[in-house]
Amino acid sequence: MTPPLWSPSPERIAHANMTRFMRQVEDAWTVEIADYAALHRFSIDRPQDFWRSMWDFGGIIGEQGERVIERPGEMPGARYFPDGRLNFAENLLRRNDDEPAIIFNGEVRRHRTVTHAELRREVAAFASALRRAGVQPGDRVGGYLPNLPETIIAALGAAAIGAVWSSCSPDFGVQGVLDRFGQIEPRVIVAADGYFYAGKTRDCLARLAAVVRALPSVTHTVVVPYVDEAPAVGPVRGSILWSEFTGAQPASDIDFERWPFNQPLYIMYSSGTTGIPKCIVHGAGGTLIQHLKEHQLHCDIRRGDRVFYFTTCGWMMWNWLVTALASDATLLLYDGSPFHPDGNVLFDFADQTGMTLFGTSAKFIDAVAKAGLAPISTHSLTTVRTMTSTGSPLAAESFDFVYDKIKSDIHLASISGGTDIISCFVGGNPIGPVWRGEIQALALGMRVDVFDEAGHSVRGQKGELVCTLPFPSMPVGFWNDPDGRRYRAAYFERYPGVWHHGDYVEITEHGGMIIYGRSDAVLNPGGVRIGTAEIYRQVEQLDEIVESLVIGQHWENDERVVLFVRLRDGRQLDADLEARIKRHIRENTTPRHVPSRIVQVADIPRTKSGKIVELAVRDVVHGREVKNREALANPEALEQFRNRPELRH
Repeated sequence: MTPPLWSPSPERIAHANMTRFMRQVEDAWTVEIADYAALHRFSIDRPQDFWRSMWDFGGIIGEQGERVIERPGEMPGARYFPDGRLNFAENLLRRNDDEPAIIFNGEVRRHRTVTHAELRREVAAFASALRRAGVQPGDRVGGYLPNLPETIIAALGAAAIGAVWSSCSPDFGVQGVLDRFGQIEPRVIVAADGYFYAGKTRDCLARLAAVVRALPSVTHTVVVPYVDEAPAVGPVRGSILWSEFTGAQPASDIDFERWPFNQPLYIMYSSGTTGIPKCIVHGAGGTLIQHLKEHQLHCDIRRGDRVFYFTTCGWMMWNWLVTALASDATLLLYDGSPFHPDGNVLFDFADQTGMTLFGTSAKFIDAVAKAGLAPISTHSLTTVRTMTSTGSPLAAESFDFVYDKIKSDIHLASISGGTDIISCFVGGNPIGPVWRGEIQALALGMRVDVFDEAGHSVRGQKGELVCTLPFPSMPVGFWNDPDGRRYRAAYFERYPGVWHHGDYVEITEHGGMIIYGRSDAVLNPGGVRIGTAEIYRQVEQLDEIVESLVIGQHWENDERVVLFVRLRDGRQLDADLEARIKRHIRENTTPRHVPSRIVQVADIPRTKSGKIVELAVRDVVHGREVKNREALANPEALEQFRNRPELRH
């Protein structure tokens, strides 16, 4: 049997939060928990006891109430801690000392440290300013910001008074912002004057002015000076600089009012590549307890750890990162390109800050490998205990690269879930082995399963990722969906009473999971279902290929596989390279995986959070309209796929 790529040492297991939690569960409920598998069984067989234990272990500040689950048999419909009350911001601002709460690095000569005491004071000042501006519980506060300390301060200030935070990345165009904020009608917008990316300064004020003109609900537009100390905000309706909005007088400490467990906290957005984005409302309590579980148990985050995720404020991993404050950790923020001036910048940041958790994406790891970097030789990375990867499936070869070229003694946790649940269905297990190409574990408290087309649970074969038990971070609902019809249609129509997530997956013999891609992008040549990740894994091993995208094209009453490739600068797709691509795929998969057509393109379209968009490309190839180009980081790339002569025969 092939050995695992990594196993935790006995000392690491003994000191892990997971081990301590297992002992707590044993003592509280008089059960025997021998290993992770036993703990997972307990968590889904006795969810009320599990989530009570998680509340206590995470040290949640608030009142649990008498009931853990209301209507436990209903999905949707079940509600966790229906009598509970808490304040999300209070739980993240529990420290009031002079240790760093946030360490920020910007691409262009910007470095700041904010202590826990300073963060608490700044949040108090912003919360007071929101109240003076007339913001009430349930009102929306929008962020159009880079990954700055002020973004966190504003979000926590909104949470402190029961308002709802919703943010977009500053690289969104005007229509992209309006597609989101136009639905939720924010009372206040917080924005930066600009940002830095890849050595360039990008202005935001002109777009901000256009956004606010189209949003009559906005009464105050708070501008954070980032690229200019005195930005010209005159053309922006209702504009006021951050310092003027929060006031010169120091705020008194916050009086944290406790809200119901399911008080709306965040409005998140689906990618919006198939239409106007869905506005997904997440509650304060569900977000908090899920993140505490994932941080403290699955990622082994402890007091004093330094936690990093490379993310924009338009991706749910930003929200996930922020909650690490509730585990008494320091947040490490980086804003800018991860490859400017070169691919070492984030590894430099890790060494400079004593990073303990390095959060990134599968795409970044692949790009570092393609750039020929070997941080294991150029950087210390002594403090980094855990590396998490999400956004797309992490190829088996990328697992090899992490252990061979980044660090040999590291817990590599490939994780997956989504904006829909603001958390993970599957993730890391710091007391278990890491197997090549596999996500380690089904997440605690999540009764994850794999269903076939008929809705039967299957093992040893691919199928649909589902969850058959309600969990705390299910959405409170969708915005402007009073009867819940759109919410039910999004997740519960395929298998009634069961959450259908839309990933094409397989549970492994080790109890982990392999994700083969999104279900709606699955290829179906000759009636055989093939996950797109199966092809990406093979193609992107070839040095000439920077990245790729694969779709199924309707052809002669069937479907044929079409592969698009972006090559290294100066390379052309010739007959030899095409033959090598096909041979490599055939030798490592099956003949059905081999594309009928391979086409070179200059760019691959992707969302703002870096995910490639097979569905949008498939629509273009078939002559259908792409409904929401504003959701893409590079919508101009779609034109390369229209009316390709290679696809007419």
